[in-house]
Amino acid sequence: MDKKIIILGGGSGGIVCANELRKRLSEEHRVMLIDRDESHIFYPSLLWLILGWRKPEQIQRPLSALNKKKVEFIQGEVNGIDLENHLVKVNEQRLNYNYLVVSLGAELNKSGIPKTDRIFNFYCLEGAKLVLEAINNFRGGRIAVLVSSMPFKCPAAPYEIALLLGYFFNKRNLRDKIDIQIFTPETLPMPTAGPVMGNAVKQMIEGQNIGFNPSLKLVSIDADKREIKFEPDRTEKFDMLLVVPPHQSPKVVKESRLAGETGWIPVDAGTMKTKYNGVYAIGDVTSVKLPNGKMLPKAGVFAHYQAEAVAHNIAGEIKGIDSGKEFNGRGSCFLEMGYGKAGYAAGNFYALPEPLIKLHKPGRIWHLGKILFEKYWFWKWF
Repeated sequence: MDKKIIILGGGSGGIVCANELRKRLSEEHRVMLIDRDESHIFYPSLLWLILGWRKPEQIQRPLSALNKKKVEFIQGEVNGIDLENHLVKVNEQRLNYNYLVVSLGAELNKSGIPKTDRIFNFYCLEGAKLVLEAINNFRGGRIAVLVSSMPFKCPAAPYEIALLLGYFFNKRNLRDKIDIQIFTPETLPMPTAGPVMGNAVKQMIEGQNIGFNPSLKLVSIDADKREIKFEPDRTEKFDMLLVVPPHQSPKVVKESRLAGETGWIPVDAGTMKTKYNGVYAIGDVTSVKLPNGKMLPKAGVFAHYQAEAVAHNIAGEIKGIDSGKEFNGRGSCFLEMGYGKAGYAAGNFYALPEPLIKLHKPGRIWHLGKILFEKYWFWKWF
């Protein structure tokens, strides 16, 4: 009997899951992907766009390209998940499913971020384009990189943007006129990866004369005074502010019975199954507790490998085969620092008693590796 698998979200996890399912299932089974946007953005390249190394059209592809692979793409807003009746509501449509994969990601709450020509959300395409324009006209002062709250996706990004801006202004002979500071609620950079990794990244940024200000809880941003206020009574000035906005679970997830107490979807750490039969969740929308009690970071690499496991297992179940594939907690990321170099961190976040992560020394090979990975991504999945 033919089955219908619906994937909600066209980010890293959704794209991989759709491709892998289509590869493993005959065409009598339908694979559908739904996203509100018409294009898939390769977010790791957003930092390159900020520096003018990429144009918007170079880092995105139309999701309609999946149709030629026999994946049915529907552009629309997911405004309801009916778990009892196995239905999702998209615009005015009600679509039934046999299997559902929720890969809707984390949404950015921009409500507390003032809209001025000095404050930028660099976690979205439109914001990144504005940062490019702003830094080209910046001649001196303090640039603050602010992590509003935790959790947030791509834990390396605030440190990468600070390092890349240091490089950018050094090339323009302006670095000595610009103070770059990072303000974050984290105790160390990327704390889930452990103190060895965190201290190594801290040394990298401080070695480039970038300030690291940890353990700060944001109170407010005053655009007129150009001030950031933290608990209990700390105030910091800025001339340009790059913000990682608060992250939240999508409204449709919070309103469904899938969401846990935090608003994210709790899943089995290996299979990514929810408590509902035939319903899986992958990527940033999930809540995965690690053996040490911390939560798995939100990053595209995890969504990618989780998607592979889910696709294997759904296809296996449809075929009557127990594939037994599980996400094993392994992940990696590049850490761009300019000067044609990048660091590379990789390891096992499910290791006992703590995640086992190694940061490879920054070099040109890792920067080249990211360039090649960008090319591979679009070739492989589109």
